[in-house]
Amino acid sequence: MTGHPAPGPGRRTPDTAPPRRFSAQTGYAPAGAVDDGDPEVDEALALVNEASGKTGSGPDPIPGGRTPEPAGQAGRAAQPAPSTPGTHGGPARPGHGGPAQPGHKEKHHHPRATPWPEARARAAQAARRAPRRDAGPVPLDEALGRILATPLTALTDLPSFDTSAMDGWAVAGPGPWDVREEAILAGHARPRPLADGEAVRIATGARVPQEATAVLRSEHGITDDKGGLHPQREVVHGQDIRPRGQECRSGDQLLPAGSLVTPAVLGLAAAAGYDELVAVARPRAEVLILGDELLTEGLPQEGLIRDALGPMLPPWLRSLGAEVIAVRRLGDDAQAVLKAVKESPADLVVTTGGTASGPVDHVHPTLKRLGAELLVDGVQVRPGHPMLLARLPGGRHLVGLPGNPLAAVSGLLTLAEPLLRKLSGHPAVEPYHAPTRDEIHGHPYDTRLVPVVLRGDEAVPLHYNGPAMLRGIAASDGLAVVPPGGAKPGQELEILDLPWALSAPLPGGCFT
Repeated sequence: MTGHPAPGPGRRTPDTAPPRRFSAQTGYAPAGAVDDGDPEVDEALALVNEASGKTGSGPDPIPGGRTPEPAGQAGRAAQPAPSTPGTHGGPARPGHGGPAQPGHKEKHHHPRATPWPEARARAAQAARRAPRRDAGPVPLDEALGRILATPLTALTDLPSFDTSAMDGWAVAGPGPWDVREEAILAGHARPRPLADGEAVRIATGARVPQEATAVLRSEHGITDDKGGLHPQREVVHGQDIRPRGQECRSGDQLLPAGSLVTPAVLGLAAAAGYDELVAVARPRAEVLILGDELLTEGLPQEGLIRDALGPMLPPWLRSLGAEVIAVRRLGDDAQAVLKAVKESPADLVVTTGGTASGPVDHVHPTLKRLGAELLVDGVQVRPGHPMLLARLPGGRHLVGLPGNPLAAVSGLLTLAEPLLRKLSGHPAVEPYHAPTRDEIHGHPYDTRLVPVVLRGDEAVPLHYNGPAMLRGIAASDGLAVVPPGGAKPGQELEILDLPWALSAPLPGGCFT
């Protein structure tokens, strides 16, 4: 495959190439390495050094294949992570990203953070207390992806009359037969009955005349000069006739309530005579994009970057069963954020960025002013640990996603997916597992979500898995749930499905 191979025992970069280091600037990472490139990783690495009694004064090996450079050089692991009051990496204090204090160590540096499995469970449970929008009739062309609120019951027999399953001749009695001049076509009125020893040309789907005993396929019969039809093989009574009610009888239950409306379900409903379906209402979602640094077009420039979440989140939310009613870009305006959240008619408000407690992080202050209930305030997962879930007045919910793109995807799958699945009536997704082909380095304390592709029965971790990167997940089939400490080759990992699947690697060197 293309791309840079992961350095490891017995493997190294070519002698002609300069040594390559883990770098958020270059986008290169060893296979499965903790490629965060932001303060949360430096903080975790500092904690690893602390736990092993290291001072950060020299190049100490770090789990993940990364060796920090000496203090003052490019590597930052020896430096305390920058922090702001009230964040999940709050003021520098013992065990929370600040200088190590003798004799004082804490297991986790984000005391409010919820374990990843529990965070997903809380999101699913939150939906049970949300106001339910009434189910109602939905036109067939709007029902795809919804959940049936009532059983799908046959309105008629299917088929509603005896029909021909093949092009050929409808025949009565044993052959040979005298062939009529006319032909019976689909969509025409009831044909004249056949007399014993007669045959008539018939098209697939056409109504079989009374007294017909079989349909002889075109390739199984031959006509003579006198208009007689002779079979070329044995004719069995009833062959190639679809009798009335073969698929169902009027009143039969075709599908139970709770079934997902797929394209095939739409076809079945239409065949059974339905013009609309009674389906669970889609939860309404509104996306609020925060940040003054975001551009909506053109190239990044002068400290400004392109907004990746505005184009990505709405279709992703729709794939999770939501109706996206608006995408609004609010910048870093505290009053605008407060007004938008307060006045949103959505069942779920999704914000991007601003979930920590920096000078322009307005989500927590907004929730406090509105009297919201914080259900999840940080999750023990990388990337994306500053995500949050809150219950707004009136039973609405807000999911606060981190601003980094892959971290936002992590928040989407951790908190928004379970919530929307419940609100839209979708059944719980059965988890599945796959062994990892390669070692995946883990965070010391937190779960990691790592983009993977599925090759045969194995999950192959991808490069470019830092919180600000989308290159890896754009080529992935799913996210592997990596427990704290990492995973060895062959270890079974839970795989989170994505709304797409790639059958072949994309060009560009994303693979290990």
